[in-house]
Amino acid sequence: MDGVMPAVELKNISKRFGSTVACDQIDFTVELGEIHCLLGENGAGKSTLMKILFGLYSADAGSVVLRGTELSLRGPSDAIAHGLGMVHQHFMLVDRMTVTENIIAGQETTRHGLLHRSGARDDILALSRRYALHVSPDSLIEDISVGEQQRVEILKALYRRAEILILDEPTAVLTPQETAELFSIIRKLKQDGKTIILITHKLRETMAISDRVSILRDGRCVGTLETAKTSPEELARMMVGREVLLRVEKTPMQRGESVLEIKDLEVDSPGGGLHKVSLELHAGEILGIAGVEGNGQLELEEALLGLREIRSGSVVLRGKDITGAPTKLRRMAGLAHIPSDRLRRGLVERFGAGWNLILGSQWQWPFARRGVLQPKTIEENARTLIRDFDIRGASGAVDAGDMSGGNQQKLVLARELSREPEVILACQPTRGVDVGAIEYIHNRLVKKRDQGKAVLLISAELDEVRALSDRILVMYEGQIIAERPENCDESELGLLMAGHTVERAEGAAQAVTTDTGQKGAIDA
Repeated sequence: MDGVMPAVELKNISKRFGSTVACDQIDFTVELGEIHCLLGENGAGKSTLMKILFGLYSADAGSVVLRGTELSLRGPSDAIAHGLGMVHQHFMLVDRMTVTENIIAGQETTRHGLLHRSGARDDILALSRRYALHVSPDSLIEDISVGEQQRVEILKALYRRAEILILDEPTAVLTPQETAELFSIIRKLKQDGKTIILITHKLRETMAISDRVSILRDGRCVGTLETAKTSPEELARMMVGREVLLRVEKTPMQRGESVLEIKDLEVDSPGGGLHKVSLELHAGEILGIAGVEGNGQLELEEALLGLREIRSGSVVLRGKDITGAPTKLRRMAGLAHIPSDRLRRGLVERFGAGWNLILGSQWQWPFARRGVLQPKTIEENARTLIRDFDIRGASGAVDAGDMSGGNQQKLVLARELSREPEVILACQPTRGVDVGAIEYIHNRLVKKRDQGKAVLLISAELDEVRALSDRILVMYEGQIIAERPENCDESELGLLMAGHTVERAEGAAQAVTTDTGQKGAIDA
């Protein structure tokens, strides 16, 4: 904007954590009153850069300039005093306090030495109405939805008079409808003169909401573009440094016999557990589980692996009842597992790539003979899988912890798929990996499906579920509440994920299609 001072200027920002360079001489400018996306994969430096802006980290080098004034921020309180607000990916709210109590914490107003709660409540209601941040000020945090909790965090920043608002991966735990509502709120904030910075890795959302976008890769800013003059393909190329295919190509399903049958599964958990979960998975298909995280997906993953006690119900794998079987026997029966948390469940960070590639099989032939490990065989296996699965920057001796997220995930994928399993439990298979690795992982899963293997896909990425799945089941509060075909409407899926009935979801989706002539809650 000619003649108008930028809202934010980060100049030559560098930040190291030990030997890791998180930010490398980054220049980043946000104009006053714009919606600016900071785009990049996990580990690109996005959150670190914004934590420097918000005073949570101090830069090793560089300067922070707000509206023309260079600042030395000693902490978030300094940032807040200068009109900055930040909504973190993991909300910072106290469950057993009310909305009002959470918003005013640390900012309490008093009258004659007493807490003036009613005045604060009135101020919060006024902000809520002004920006359509609908939430009851008297509700307990534990009683409201995730989307409403996010609104509380935004209200908390606005209550502190934020003019520049940073949102860190704001749609990660939202349904498509909640995402559409959030974008409407963001546009209202922009109309009121607020400056918005969104940290994201999602291309479609970047295109839908931003005025400009800056792309980070490996701790550096590789460019800033006007969103209206770019495309998802160009952004993907800048994120990973090469051309990327942004669609999944697959042939029609050739469904075979039933290979996994779950009946009336009941699992206890502090988060709610599983309630009468039943499903059937066939050879040659990808069955997707859609749902907002925290609705039983982790419990289902752990129950299928034998890591969580099953209270009642049954699990039958290729005709064998494995309900009470240990994990080792389940794997020997043909079950492979791509875990939702690869560092906790899938890898040993201090082990080399070679040893990680035989975890679970280390005492089996050909990796061991008569109880003695065979290093040459293990090394040869590593070379083969590193080549076949395009695991870059690795050798059999490289520690898994020193590899990128995408290559760590390929390491898990290589180990699990090389065992030629009949059933693949793929949980959040592309979490924390770059766009190029996502393309590769998707193609590998589709290839296994085309070879007649069965894939149970559990993913919080709705686009991923819709692109890969031949059928989709929706989980809500520990139950399977609906089954939909692969070409089902995104709007309908989003409503089901929020707990609506199939009839209501179908009706609402049809209304959206009729009124707008297009599908998709975000685009609509």
